[in-house]
This record gives sequence, C-alpha cells and structure tokens, in this order.
Amino acid sequence: PRAFNDDKVRVILNKADQVSNQQLMRVYGALMWSLGKVFKTPEVLRVYVGSYWDKEYHNDHNAELFDAESADLLSDLKSLPRHSATRKINEFVKRTRRLKVHLLIIQHLRAQFGWFGKSKTQTKMLSNLGQTFRQIAQKNNLNLSDFPTA
Repeated sequence: PRAFNDDKVRVILNKADQVSNQQLMRVYGALMWSLGKVFKTPEVLRVYVGSYWDKEYHNDHNAELFDAESADLLSDLKSLPRHSATRKINEFVKRTRRLKVHLLIIQHLRAQFGWFGKSKTQTKMLSNLGQTFRQIAQKNNLNLSDFPTA
C-alpha cells in the first residue's frame, strides 16, 4: 500500500511557456485526469502551471497567469512549516480512531467466543467479517471508512 502523504505533494507543470494555449489546456487536462487515477482524494490536486527558471518567457501569452501561479507556489511553500503542526494533529487523530476501531473489533470478537466450538465460531466470524464491521460501526456510531477492508 502507498503511504498517505498526498497532502505533501506539489505538482508543477513546468515550461508551460513553450506551448500554445490549446496545447497547454490539453496537457493540463490529461495531467489532471492521470492525477485523479493516482491520488484517490475527494478534492482535486493543485497543479502549478508556469515556467520556473530565471529566463524570459518563450511565449508571453500567459505571462500574467504564470506570474500568479509562481507567487501562489512560493506562498504555499512558505506556509508549509505553519501547516506541519496541523498535519501532525490530523495524523494523530487518524491513528487514534484506528486504535479505537481495533479495540472495539477485538472486544466484539472476544464476546462471541464461548467455551466450546471455538474453531467453528472463528471460521463463521471470518466468513462474515463485513457484516460484523457494520454491526460494530452502527452500535458505536462510527464511520465504516475507519474500519479495515473485510
């Protein structure tokens, strides 16, 4: 499984001054479509469009856009230290929710076992894990997305 660090990724479409507006729109659209398949997030990933080097633009038809995108990228990069605490807190909350769900699953499964027929009970529970997760989620008012895949 891939690490969940999508919020740390910055996508830059460089040398955008080398192509026409129509080509730029096609490339941007194709890039966004491809990124949507890679990053499974509900919000669209931000793509900074420009020409990031210290020379004049090859075609200056989008100079205003490129300058604005460059300023946005710089602002975004400068704000990273401020957002690191928020990221750490969010990660801690996510891990705490996972721990709670794990403990509730163990508690529920242990309650199902009696003195006899443990292997039969275990097989039955493993074959019906999805339903078990739904019951636990409903009973404890939790979101099913916090549960592991069954």
